[in-house]
Amino acid sequence: MSAAPVHLAGERLMLDPAGALVWPAAGLLAVSDLHLEKGSACARRGMLVPPWDTKATLDRLALLLRRYRPRIVVALGDSFQDDQGAARLPPAEVARIAGMTRSARFVWVLGNHDPTPAEGLGGEWVEEFAAGPLVFRHQARPGASGEVCGHHHPKAAIAARGGTVSRPCFVADSRRVMLPAFGAYTGGLDVRHTEIARLFQRGGRVFLLGQERLFSFPLGGEPRA
Repeated sequence: MSAAPVHLAGERLMLDPAGALVWPAAGLLAVSDLHLEKGSACARRGMLVPPWDTKATLDRLALLLRRYRPRIVVALGDSFQDDQGAARLPPAEVARIAGMTRSARFVWVLGNHDPTPAEGLGGEWVEEFAAGPLVFRHQARPGASGEVCGHHHPKAAIAARGGTVSRPCFVADSRRVMLPAFGAYTGGLDVRHTEIARLFQRGGRVFLLGQERLFSFPLGGEPRA
């Protein structure tokens, strides 16, 4: 896969097409909005969906950990669909997460779906995580700078043969980088929505996730390869 470089607060970051942010100088990898156990949460409400989302999401995360071997992993909030999500994890996935949290410093940022720490998984739970000139938090704060955030599940649509294709995306400007949702069952909010656009009032760039690469275009502009 071909990652795309961006600069934030004087630091060079890499955006991976899998939907993760890598900070090479700090040995840090960040992902957002895993929403683990969303399938089991839907089942409890009578919605019949395949119960494989946690395994699929952790499979993808495991690939990234093998590829980059980070010293620090930051999960930017909403790692679980709800506060009982960790308790519904199958034993095999509990063991796998525990292994991940032993392999690196694992920082769980609290989100609006999981506002209290989960027990028995390892790692540390924080409201936000500051490292050098950057701060990693779940939800963006207007006026903040050097911010890496998630929460909004940004996505964008591009014209394709026979219609349009909508894909998750990063959004970045000189103040912040917003990550796409990493979870297998997560939806998305169009980058033109006011909740996202108001955070990028000076413009920015969209990095649309592709199979092996990212496709970049100005926020509000037309995509290009």
